[in-house]
Amino acid sequence: MASEPRSASAIVGASVTGHHVLHVESYSPTKEELPTGKFISSCPFRVGGRSWSMLYYPNGHDSGHADSIVVFLQLDASDASDDPPAAAPVRARARFSLLDQDSKLVPSHTGTTGLTEFSLPGRSLIGFALIRRDLLEKSQHLRDDCFKISCDVIIHRELRTEDRNSSPRAPPLVAVPPPDLNRHLGDLLAAEHDADVTFQVAGETFRAHRCILAARSSVFKAQLLGAMREGTSSREAPVRVADMDPRVFRALLAFLYTDALPDDLPGQGEEEEAAAAMAQHLLVAADRYDLKRLKLICEEKLCKHIDTGSVATILALAEQHNCCGLKKACFRFISSPSTLNDALATDGFQHLARSCPSLLQELLSNTCTLKQTSYWYRVSTVFINQLYHVKEPVCSAIAETPVVVALVERLLWWS
Repeated sequence: MASEPRSASAIVGASVTGHHVLHVESYSPTKEELPTGKFISSCPFRVGGRSWSMLYYPNGHDSGHADSIVVFLQLDASDASDDPPAAAPVRARARFSLLDQDSKLVPSHTGTTGLTEFSLPGRSLIGFALIRRDLLEKSQHLRDDCFKISCDVIIHRELRTEDRNSSPRAPPLVAVPPPDLNRHLGDLLAAEHDADVTFQVAGETFRAHRCILAARSSVFKAQLLGAMREGTSSREAPVRVADMDPRVFRALLAFLYTDALPDDLPGQGEEEEAAAAMAQHLLVAADRYDLKRLKLICEEKLCKHIDTGSVATILALAEQHNCCGLKKACFRFISSPSTLNDALATDGFQHLARSCPSLLQELLSNTCTLKQTSYWYRVSTVFINQLYHVKEPVCSAIAETPVVVALVERLLWWS
């Protein structure tokens, strides 16, 4: 007797989760200026196709919580959204937490709200008493008048049933491996098979293939294929590469063939100084041969090696080779007075001040935070104009910030 086929179904309840961190960077002013019942809102953020915001009450939302910091999650007035419909209710819960200085949750000050239906118009917010102010002010979580609050939004979709009768998908009969062109080209470079161009770099010889180099670099294309088209005998002569370390040229060739830096690149896994030096040399080579991706890779690596001892050198390199992102990273690093003072005391910054005064102008300009003229602006402008014969003013207005004061005082000391 034939048995009836088995059937199966499943009840599925999917959810969507989003995360937002509110940085309170001026705790004391918010406590003094916002009385009980008054809040300041975070920037809107999106979760599940809806717009949300956090409401921060430094003195509580009512008299019963006047001694505590209270936070709310609010469903904002929906923007133009068709999926889900803008006016449709949404069921969600929120988890609020105080974060420590390592941005980790503080379990004793973490709480999850119940599942709530948010709708517009209707109920659009839900809150949580995070911590009493006296406890926060005594804790290590408040540092330099700053602390952080996280909010996880968990949106629950409607329950649905799904058919589970379909047979499991059979494994494919044909498995396609990932691309391995880079490996084959790397082997071609290593074997030097049918290589048709020779490079001499500081006494070392390298063999490569004109067509590959020309396809990867416009500079190599002009240098190598130009002579070949003209039919000159120079095609057989070795190409001498000046002002480059053989290790850098070897890494450059490896990148041209494989689009990646070699695993045994000098400086990899070694001391920070060696890795930073190799990244600097490779950046110069990448700019020389118009390899934009390699140049950005080196910029990214150097951003991780900026410190008080190297920032002047890296800043000069960024200026020379038009590395905007790397220059911004240097300016950001020296944006605080203490860091700037340490950096200005180095020999590298003194050399930078003499060799590239325009960078100091830009540094001063980047420290402008308020639109007002000040004594330090006038002093710095006159000083730099006289010392470096710069005609244009440093910037139209500069605030009396400690960063600017420290910089101008150091410049005056150098003079």
